[in-house]
Amino acid sequence: FEADRWRLVLMDRASGERRVLTDSFDRWVGEYCWSPDSRKIYFNSMDNGHRALFSLDISNGKIKKLLARGNNGSPTVTPDGKNIVIARRGFDFPHSIWRIRTNGDDLERLTHFNREAYEDIEMNSAEDVRYEGAAGATIQAFLIKPPGFDPEKTYPAIMMIHGGPQSAFIDAWYTNWNMQTFAAAGYVLFIPNFHGSDGFGQEFVNAISEDWGGKCYEDILKGFDYLAALPYVDGSRIGAAGASYGGYMVNWIAGNTDRFACLVSMAGAFNLVSKYGVTEELWFPEWDLGGTPYDNPEGYDKWSPHKYAGNFKTPCLVVHGERDYRVPVGEGLQMVTALQRQGVPSKLLYFPDEGHWILKPRNNRFYYELFLGWMDSSLKE
Repeated sequence: FEADRWRLVLMDRASGERRVLTDSFDRWVGEYCWSPDSRKIYFNSMDNGHRALFSLDISNGKIKKLLARGNNGSPTVTPDGKNIVIARRGFDFPHSIWRIRTNGDDLERLTHFNREAYEDIEMNSAEDVRYEGAAGATIQAFLIKPPGFDPEKTYPAIMMIHGGPQSAFIDAWYTNWNMQTFAAAGYVLFIPNFHGSDGFGQEFVNAISEDWGGKCYEDILKGFDYLAALPYVDGSRIGAAGASYGGYMVNWIAGNTDRFACLVSMAGAFNLVSKYGVTEELWFPEWDLGGTPYDNPEGYDKWSPHKYAGNFKTPCLVVHGERDYRVPVGEGLQMVTALQRQGVPSKLLYFPDEGHWILKPRNNRFYYELFLGWMDSSLKE
């Protein structure tokens, strides 16, 4: 299963004996590298909304967190064993090369690519917040305020819903879901890591399987309550947007609540049975929805947004690419048909040359313009 807990295992090449080094570490081990003296391994792992950097002592299995915040990738130890070089990014700075001591001290940025393009742009760092979600669980979320933020004013807000679903939004610079671009248009951004998100323990990851519209949906609604209660947020002007599983969740929201003022659904499943028949990834829905649609039709029907399409009322922009083989384009077409035939304000943004994500620069720019125009039409006018 793609969302099993990834562990680090040491194998003696002569004897073949294997020793699990991270059995007590309830996170996924990501990229790793050896220290020059082979006494330690340095690795990154999703942890509470960040891709943190850790060290592991081979002799006693002790794990130490060296760097907690940001997205820290490609760790490489310098030949003298004193420094780790990483590729790092955050919500408020793009990919760049950094250095940190192997003991976790003296973090230093080494490169400033495209500095002239962004050094005069005001960007706010993400605030790390917590609220109570489904089943009493503590849900972590990021909050990003717009440039020039004035706490005496009230702002419209957008809740961003991640894909996966066994994934998470992390403190990182994204290309086609760039939070600073959305915030710069005058929005407060709320970015929750609901049940199913990784970086909060494997039990939390597994909680979403066969429960696609359950606890995670409750987490989102409780996140809406948290967001709407902030003194600088106008609770009547909150939109939601998501892609992949996030697009599915937007479709689910459209049929199950009218609390959001507008929606953006990108690459989202609408009919779980039809999606099963055309996706290139069959093992995953069979695992996550409890079998095939033929031997477990109830599991598909229970969580399929199309079952609730008669409740659609909220304006919705649907975005889909023709070359999307994970969630093929018919899902987006079905969603927009259901909206249009019921007279719900809606648009379809269709890219014949894109796949599951909108990646080409010119397409990406057009997508941002239409996305923000759509949000503005409901949340500002």
